[in-house]
Amino acid sequence: MRKLVIAIDGPAGAGKSTVAQIVAERLEYTYIDTGAMYRAVTLFVLRKNISVCDVEAVSRLARESEITLAYEKGKTRVYLNGEDVSEAIRMPEVSRMVSHVALIPAVRQAMLKLQRQMAARGGVVMDGRDIGTQVLPNADIKVFLTASIEERAKRRWQELTSKGIAIDLEELKEEIACRDRMDCERETAPLIKAPDAVLIDTTGLSIEGVVQEILKLCEERRKFV
Repeated sequence: MRKLVIAIDGPAGAGKSTVAQIVAERLEYTYIDTGAMYRAVTLFVLRKNISVCDVEAVSRLARESEITLAYEKGKTRVYLNGEDVSEAIRMPEVSRMVSHVALIPAVRQAMLKLQRQMAARGGVVMDGRDIGTQVLPNADIKVFLTASIEERAKRRWQELTSKGIAIDLEELKEEIACRDRMDCERETAPLIKAPDAVLIDTTGLSIEGVVQEILKLCEERRKFV
């Protein structure tokens, strides 16, 4: 039986990465966190002290970046040029700049090429902002996860404080609202729900509840592949 290609999209903090990783584990598929890939490029840019306004320089770094994902000890690890940057890419300074980097067409083109190569064999769960609309428009299953800004900010705050990173909850709400606007209004691959994607509002839902909804979609789709 052919393995499915599953695309999960949605705004920042909607639970995409957590849900996608669990779904991949249950199906024994490969999980591809595209947001982490853009974060890795952003980290590279920050380390090189390059302005995100320098489109040519940022684009060059994106093309030169060697980004790989590896599943180790129950978690997906992100490597940038051979270095494990899984924790570094989640720092607030990266979060504040990643949407600016993702706006650059050449950066998106470089990542899109790599993402399609990763998904070519099937048996993948890929999450991001434009997976069902741009990266994998022919995915077998498309899901669009969303949640209220308040819910998403609270989740992000809990994640950061659990790692000892102090940040104001109201500041997070403003940051997420700003990222939403940038993601939805950008000219290149804006964040929109694909017409054939299933919408799931995760506000008030448990992670397991969302996972089960997606697994049911997979079970139904398997009858036709």
